[in-house]
Amino acid sequence: MIDYSKYLHSNKSDEKYTPQYAVLPIIKYLPRKAVIWCPFDTENSEFVLALKEAGYRVVYSHIFTGQDFFEYEPKRWDIIVSNPPFSNKARIFERCLAFRKPFALLMSNFWLNDSAPCRLFKERELQLLLFDKRVEYNDLSRVPFGSSYFCHKVLPKQIVFENLTKIKGEKSRMWADVEKFSLF
Repeated sequence: MIDYSKYLHSNKSDEKYTPQYAVLPIIKYLPRKAVIWCPFDTENSEFVLALKEAGYRVVYSHIFTGQDFFEYEPKRWDIIVSNPPFSNKARIFERCLAFRKPFALLMSNFWLNDSAPCRLFKERELQLLLFDKRVEYNDLSRVPFGSSYFCHKVLPKQIVFENLTKIKGEKSRMWADVEKFSLF
């Protein structure tokens, strides 16, 4: 297991906590009886909280608790939904595709400038849930990139557009977990 306090500060772009308003648009596309795995989340993640509130059974894991996505898999799950670290994107998507199950990952749109999506999804359908506004992952009110859900076998068509109803200053409750775990 890695020392998370060192990991947390090694790549600042990896720890972006999703506000609830960015989780809500994907929920209507998820199968009602699916068990959702949130592999980059703690119990206070907005993904975990919103999905449970919507009636889904949710399993979650995080490197905080020694459950490294590249080494850990829960016993039962049907679909992955989360906001993964922004680094190692290609490796994360390779693993998701290797499971041969649906997934919806909230990612920076900058990734579309890379050759990895073309290589990874050449033989499989990449679906995008695009937003009309940028997601504010912090409280600075300025975000230099747009985000979308990069999906596989989730959406009814390849590109779907959704409007975000942003709540100014809304911050993910997962920040409390970050503060708790980084004290160790």
